[in-house]
Amino acid sequence: MEPHQKDRRPQGVPCERISDVRVLVVEDEQLLADAVATGLRREAMAVDVVYDGAAALERVGVNDYDVIVLDRDLPLVHGDDVCRKVVELQMPTRVLMLTASGDVSDRVEGLEIGADDYLPKPFAFTELIARVRALGRRTSVPLPPVLERAGIKLDPNRREVFRDGREIQLAPKEFAVLEVLLRSEGAVVSAEQLLEKAWDENTDPFTNVVRVTVMTLRRKLGEPAVIVTVPGSGYRI
Repeated sequence: MEPHQKDRRPQGVPCERISDVRVLVVEDEQLLADAVATGLRREAMAVDVVYDGAAALERVGVNDYDVIVLDRDLPLVHGDDVCRKVVELQMPTRVLMLTASGDVSDRVEGLEIGADDYLPKPFAFTELIARVRALGRRTSVPLPPVLERAGIKLDPNRREVFRDGREIQLAPKEFAVLEVLLRSEGAVVSAEQLLEKAWDENTDPFTNVVRVTVMTLRRKLGEPAVIVTVPGSGYRI
């Protein structure tokens, strides 16, 4: 892996960026797994990490992932069996399989059991990022390039937000929460859903971070308030 990556964040955007792809890294070499996770988080991805196949199946059963970076030779449950289970469940999750073997026969076998892509070790981290992003795009439903509702206009590509023509400066997590609410098109979004989409599992589920972020977001958007609290259910625009 490449030891250093160039910071590609857009000008004016802080280091803590929003999560646009959720990834599960499954790798029994803990140092490698943690390094991959750290690098992907720097690329604005929400990343969970496990070190064996049994733990991977547990996570897949409770969380929705866009991409699984899956080592093939795993303890407890082999990577091939994890991949087969993802295929069996007909999940939209894409699987990028890693292996220490670069043999063509191994690559073909991995693809035949349901992997979407294959990357032999050692690999360049820039290539891993490109492959994960490409797979992440394949799980996404095409959405309007600009989201608009209740006088709010949000451009995900430019990272810009306007209300009634006035530009609003938002912190990364505020931007992420607003984007999720706008994409719901008026439907109620629970605090748990906001936690899952805008933060990763390292965030304490009992924290008040969602409430505080929504409160700050409301203040920045100004009056009249457009984010409605639905008691016992969540928030909507």
